[in-house]
Amino acid sequence: MNHLPLIIKREYLTKVKNKAFIVMTILSPIIMIVLISVVAYLAQLNNDKVRTIMVLDQSGYLNNTFKNTDNTTYNVLTNMELSDAKTLTQEASAYGLLHVEKFNDINNVSQHVKFYSDESPSLSLISGIESKLEKHFTNQVLQDKGVNVALINESKIQVDVAQESFQGEKTSKVDSVIKLIFGGASGYLLFMFIIIYGNMIMRSVIEEKTSRIIEVIISSVKPVQLMLGKIIGTSLAGITQFVIWLVFGGLLMTVVSLVLGIDLMQSTPQQELVEMAAQNNDAQNYFIALKEGLSHMPLINLIIAFVFFFIGGYLLYSSLYAAIGAAVDNETDTQQFMMPIIMPLILAVYIGIFTVIEDPHGTISTVFSYIPLTSPVVMLMRIPFGVPIWQQVLSLFILIATFMLTVWFAAKIYRVGILMYGKKPSYKELLKWIKY
Repeated sequence: MNHLPLIIKREYLTKVKNKAFIVMTILSPIIMIVLISVVAYLAQLNNDKVRTIMVLDQSGYLNNTFKNTDNTTYNVLTNMELSDAKTLTQEASAYGLLHVEKFNDINNVSQHVKFYSDESPSLSLISGIESKLEKHFTNQVLQDKGVNVALINESKIQVDVAQESFQGEKTSKVDSVIKLIFGGASGYLLFMFIIIYGNMIMRSVIEEKTSRIIEVIISSVKPVQLMLGKIIGTSLAGITQFVIWLVFGGLLMTVVSLVLGIDLMQSTPQQELVEMAAQNNDAQNYFIALKEGLSHMPLINLIIAFVFFFIGGYLLYSSLYAAIGAAVDNETDTQQFMMPIIMPLILAVYIGIFTVIEDPHGTISTVFSYIPLTSPVVMLMRIPFGVPIWQQVLSLFILIATFMLTVWFAAKIYRVGILMYGKKPSYKELLKWIKY
């Protein structure tokens, strides 16, 4: 008799009715939103703070170089010694003092510029000052050499090489960035899902084994059915928890934004640099290219492939977690078996980031997109670059076949391991269990 549906139902209800599961399902999004709200609130306070910078220019070159912004006010000091400027800066509780000494050679200007402050200055602020000074002194050198700076700026030509396939499909450099982001997000999501819920399956097996409940269950249920039921039931509980997190977290974000007036998407303290970049024509063109890149993505193919490869990869690794849980008596003994499971996932992510983005159709990328332990990540990162359907189907077929084979091997370990107590297993003994 097929008891698989009953086992799935039992595992699912056991997980979702567990007090710890319910508490974490509710508390996790609350804790996350609280942390995000605190960070956004602090960033908002920091962005609202107006910094006052005193500028003592003894070189005579910095006329109207520094313009006030929403977050920074520049006060230029004239006819004043450095010691007096320091005292005035401290008395005025200004953020800092920018001092440009008098110099003879403009090429050595960097040796004559200092910034004084009570605390370490903001990296973004110093970077902004350096950028302004570099631009100003570069233009000054060009003018001293009789070069028309305005004419140079007007003569600049920007070259953006258009990319198009022989079939007429247009792409751009930004497309590669979008594809890398999608692949990285998919790999990270799969990695976290396997770690969290794979460990849940493993702990569930260990708990039933140590409580001797498994001895009663195994008398009427086949080991393969019991293991598959645990994997599928726990997976459904995990999906339920994940959906609740998304819905509940989204509602909390909306409530916090409306009630407390906190922008949870508040930018970082580098807001001034971001705003400066956004006003740049190159940045605006980049955003346009980003929008076009999203329209070039094969969304339907990506969604379908993501669902199948995500499920296939998760089930494959979950069967390994279940086998480990059956082989040991406690979580401490699982450490020796965890590395062979985690390493292929880490390898897949590294190959995806450093190889697929550079050569998505190369030998390395193609081979690892067929290897079952790495294909869920590598193939998902290759698909945005255009992978033939037959290659996707073949990779998925190999993944499913490997999952079924892994379940068969894991069930053999499961059959023997769930009744073994008081002995720490080794790889050699696991091989013996498979032969039984």
